[in-house]
Amino acid sequence: MSYDKRHFYRDYVTRNEDLNRAPYNPELEFYSAIKTGDTTKVKKFLAQPLHEKEGMGKLSNDPLRNLKYHFTVTAALAARNCISCGMDVSSAYDISDYYINKADKARSISDISDLHARMCMEYAEHMKKLRKERIYSLHISRCIDYIYDHLDTRITAKKLAQVCKLSESYLSRLFKQETGQTISEYISNCKITTAQNMLVDSDYSPTKIAAELAFPSQSYFTSVFRKRTGMTPGQYRTANKRY
Repeated sequence: MSYDKRHFYRDYVTRNEDLNRAPYNPELEFYSAIKTGDTTKVKKFLAQPLHEKEGMGKLSNDPLRNLKYHFTVTAALAARNCISCGMDVSSAYDISDYYINKADKARSISDISDLHARMCMEYAEHMKKLRKERIYSLHISRCIDYIYDHLDTRITAKKLAQVCKLSESYLSRLFKQETGQTISEYISNCKITTAQNMLVDSDYSPTKIAAELAFPSQSYFTSVFRKRTGMTPGQYRTANKRY
């Protein structure tokens, strides 16, 4: 994702916070990316190794043990978030147990950071696979990957047909057959789900969220959002905001 196309997300993640702990909103964005299988965003978060992140709380005076504690917290939260989005409990905790045991035996800070990146990507990859487990054709899997990677753009059936090298009419029939939704319905649902996460996990205005998710206008965004959730974006934020 180029900076000029995806600056909103990067600015949000890298903004400076005068806090003695990791900024809460970016942390929520990180777990949101994991549980939705957004491997592109997870990789962006992981570009900075765990041991180089600023603002982590001090859980131990020993640097290695302190990082291990934070690693364990990440493992538990990643498992919980993935379970909430459909990952079976056994698989979620098998992954966390495996990496926690590996981290326990680690003898260097860099080893812990490497394990952290591997674990988070494994969770994200698992969730990415899970969201497509009912999709059987390569063409529709490719469409879904494209949709999730380009939610900040206007995505059309014509563009997806070009990506898959199929006729627009044939792709539309195939997509409906395999997902149970039209292409436009699927795209809209993905964007509204992302908007719900952004309303809860950030302070961005509905206007900014609508623009960044490439809705043609805020009024259209509000109309689609209300139809899907039964609430306006503002009402949804008030009802679900984490304090």
